[in-house]
Amino acid sequence: MRKKIVAGNWKMNLLDMEVINYLVDFNSKKNEIKSDAEVIILPATIYLDTMISMPEWDVKIGAQNCSQFNNGAYTGEMSAAMLSDFDYDKENLHYCLVGHSERRAYFKETNDVFAEKVNRLIENKLKPIYCCGEELTDRKDEKHFSLVKSQIEEGLFHLKEEEIKQVVIAYEPVWAIGTGETASSEQAQEMHAYIRTILTEKYGAETADSISILYGGSCKPDNAKELFSQPDIDGGLIGGASLVVDSFIQIINSF
Repeated sequence: MRKKIVAGNWKMNLLDMEVINYLVDFNSKKNEIKSDAEVIILPATIYLDTMISMPEWDVKIGAQNCSQFNNGAYTGEMSAAMLSDFDYDKENLHYCLVGHSERRAYFKETNDVFAEKVNRLIENKLKPIYCCGEELTDRKDEKHFSLVKSQIEEGLFHLKEEEIKQVVIAYEPVWAIGTGETASSEQAQEMHAYIRTILTEKYGAETADSISILYGGSCKPDNAKELFSQPDIDGGLIGGASLVVDSFIQIINSF
């Protein structure tokens, strides 16, 4: 049975007091959560320690990025080993985003770089949330399937079977994020099913069926239920809607 997951990517938002207020508010309302989905929050790196140190906090935590290098003269970078070291009792920090569309677009990071980041995370017993997805021009040119296939093959298919099982995949149709365009649940399901087919061809049906694939294209309280009802959509990678506690809980409860 695949794990249902709702992950909130805060991106570069919220300051320290806002983070603390969010956590207090979320904790006060966690009895409203009726879903058995695993909940993950990915704050800015500087606030990971605030979240890890929060008492009575049982939500999983993830980082938004890591370096592809183990250590060395890489000013401003954060290694996977450093992320792992943050979580002194190894109870809270479990995940890290890799390949987010913003890293691809703004920082020109490649699939080869993402493959190395995946390696560093697995070596340090952290689970990658590997993002893939196409721009609007790719979809209009009907290149979306081949592009997503290459992103997955180049970023993940060097992994052994037991390693790929540690990965969560997040499909982001970049054209449906803040553009006014909307991906239907059928379009989302079509790509999720395609991704699972690619995984099946490489690793077999049993392994492919064990990997959670999340949807990351403007998932909100009003469309989450329909999206999560699709057979190959195992949850969401939530952006702006995760910054508001009530909205985030509504999405979590959409299973």
